[in-house]
Amino acid sequence: MALSMHRESNSSGSNSKQQQMDPSKYVRYTPEQVEALERVYAECPKPSSLRRQQLIRECPILANIEPKQIKVWFQNRRCREKQRKEASRLQTVNRKLTAMNKLLMEENDRLQKQVSQLVYENGYMRQQLHTVSTTTTDTSCDSVVMSGQQQQQNPTPQHPQRDANSPAGLLAIAEETLTEFLGKATGTAVDWVQMIGMKPGPDSIGIVAVSRNCSGVAARACGLVSLEPTKVAEILKDRLSWFRDCRCLDVASAIPTGNGGTIELVYMQIYAPTTLASARDFWTLRYVTSLEDGSLVICERSLTSSTGGPTGRPATCFVRAEMLPSGYLIRPCEGGGSIIHIVDHIDFDASSVPEVLRPLYESSKILAQKMTMAALRHIRQIAQETNGEIQYTGGRQPAVLRALSQRLCRGFNDAVNGFVDDGWSIMGSDGVEDNVPPALLVRFLREHRSEWADYGVDVYSAASLKASPYAVPCAKLGGFPSSQVILPLAQTVEHEEFLEVVRLEGHAFSPEDIALSRDMYLLQLCSGIDETTSGACAQLVFAPIDESFGDDAPVLPSGFRVIPLEPKSDGPTATRTLDLASALEVGHGGARPAGEADTSNQNFRSVLTIAFQFTFENHYRDSVAAMARQYVRSIVGSVQRVAMAIAPSQLSSQMVPKPLPGSPEAVTLARWICRSYRVHTGGELLQADSPAGDAVLKQLWHHTDAIMCCSVRMNASAVFTFANQAGLDMLETTLVALQDIMLEKILDEAGRKILLSEFSKIMQQGFAYLPGGVCVSSMGRPVSYEQAVAWKVVNDEDSNHCLAFMFMNWSFV
Repeated sequence: MALSMHRESNSSGSNSKQQQMDPSKYVRYTPEQVEALERVYAECPKPSSLRRQQLIRECPILANIEPKQIKVWFQNRRCREKQRKEASRLQTVNRKLTAMNKLLMEENDRLQKQVSQLVYENGYMRQQLHTVSTTTTDTSCDSVVMSGQQQQQNPTPQHPQRDANSPAGLLAIAEETLTEFLGKATGTAVDWVQMIGMKPGPDSIGIVAVSRNCSGVAARACGLVSLEPTKVAEILKDRLSWFRDCRCLDVASAIPTGNGGTIELVYMQIYAPTTLASARDFWTLRYVTSLEDGSLVICERSLTSSTGGPTGRPATCFVRAEMLPSGYLIRPCEGGGSIIHIVDHIDFDASSVPEVLRPLYESSKILAQKMTMAALRHIRQIAQETNGEIQYTGGRQPAVLRALSQRLCRGFNDAVNGFVDDGWSIMGSDGVEDNVPPALLVRFLREHRSEWADYGVDVYSAASLKASPYAVPCAKLGGFPSSQVILPLAQTVEHEEFLEVVRLEGHAFSPEDIALSRDMYLLQLCSGIDETTSGACAQLVFAPIDESFGDDAPVLPSGFRVIPLEPKSDGPTATRTLDLASALEVGHGGARPAGEADTSNQNFRSVLTIAFQFTFENHYRDSVAAMARQYVRSIVGSVQRVAMAIAPSQLSSQMVPKPLPGSPEAVTLARWICRSYRVHTGGELLQADSPAGDAVLKQLWHHTDAIMCCSVRMNASAVFTFANQAGLDMLETTLVALQDIMLEKILDEAGRKILLSEFSKIMQQGFAYLPGGVCVSSMGRPVSYEQAVAWKVVNDEDSNHCLAFMFMNWSFV
């Protein structure tokens, strides 16, 4: 707060006092001076010394103020602004905590009522058991028969048949739906169990729970957002804007009610998550009304023959699912904002899908992730965008970026489902089951595109965006390599989804490739790569875009979707993971022989869906289709090899390795490496005293220095064939991708010269010490090491087998 005083311009004595004032003392500013300084502060909160001097010259009313005092004023002004923002932030946190405390108290009351009910039921059951035990068998049978007769005489009342054209009948259904929904949202109508990892707090998404032992699957979420109830209701009703699996939502009719509410008859279609199941559709009654306390309610349920009301006409290629009473309770919060209760309760008719996919339709956790939490996250995202808490790069509006993400997901879902009314024709499809956590697999596919993608196909896809889109009539598989650069574009509040631009940098190694070796761009959406999230689907969707990247640019998405299934226990012969030994033989299709047991009791199971789209002209249809089949088959093979290599049962830096079964090939190679090192250098590679069997392989794998082997062939580049865990970490690769890395590619020019000069010594003497230097990983990151040892590995017949390297004390620069 600035203090002001009136100045008398004709008083020379006052002016002389102002000029003689010590600048270090407090100065009182007039309202005009404060206004002038505020204008400058709005433009530049931290002006330079030159700017402050210029300000004094341009503003005569500041002529009697020393530059040092101007500097102090701006410092104080920035400090006040910072204090104001901090006070506002603390008030917001306090408001959130107060609202969250209210939610927790309500949840506590609900749990106490549930406990009381269970205690009462337990006591009643004890009493019944005691009564039965004191009566004779005949009496018990008579009681049972009598009870059955009474039930037949007094059957459970059914809903009377509603008049399809009667607003009163629809209102009765709506009121019943409202009562049942509120019983689930705030009562004990469903046995709710809190999801693991969903802890309340000022920055958390809220309280999330899933159902236990109820018909269908159900999920409930409760959270606080800084939007008014009417705005929240508007967003939630627009399910197409936030529910990525929603294909269409049409309001067939709307009927106003006498209490100020609205009854709507709604038809909705949702995509199938994989190619092995049919899409679902719903015919529901949606009731929008307000309660006496000012809360807004949007509740919904399917209209069936049992509920009464008009029934919708079934659609072809869809399975009719049932929405049990669900909806949204939106309560105004003191100080602004809203408290939202969300309930989703659906029967997806899981019996109509293959048995392997039924966990997708019988899991409340998956419903919570895909629908319930998605709604709450979307509202929180819009709230923070509205408050200016999120900044985006590139100058694009948040709504535009959300629309791009929605188009990518929608296009990918269309490709997966292939609806006939969209012009798709089914050519056959296969589902792929793997045993890798979805987050781990999708993150690898995102970061290591070169492991599965083909640059020639990328060139073809990019050419479709040009004026002459078919200059490349058919892609050439096995094209020249490329490297990728990921440019972040936007991310959601909780970082569960990333929108980014990927630049593919082409490199030509032959004259005919020069014309095609140019940079290309992909718009990419990645989600679900947080391994701590339970039941989350992970997917990687991308589409080629033009350099201009217009908001209305056409997108033709392709990508991967990995959906977790419930973990199962597998027998010894059911395992599909690779150990270190089989990974060494992956080029020959090596897999663990039947009968070798996996020591893990839990086996991750996921369903992998792959969908790629290609444009074509009619006269190129057959050639493009043949190319597409071949390309997708190669991708499936690559992804399966990658999935087996990075499976959690593998020796991995992300999990504690388990004891290796010790196949003969792996143990033999480890023994050759250690023996050759001891014979040539006179030292011991392993610390244990003469380890044998599996212990050799295990200690070599756990060695702290990076140890790797490469082939030694005449007139051929040295290719890596084996590396321990430290070696894989240094090269930033996997056992499968290791065989694609050449020795000369990781060494810099100095390292290559040193190795060339020492090579004859290595072959004659058997080993050589190499000085410290710098090499590069497969991702292009520089790696420094203090010293390296190279030695010749010989087999039992003393024939040269391979060349081994050990990089000591390495680290990323």
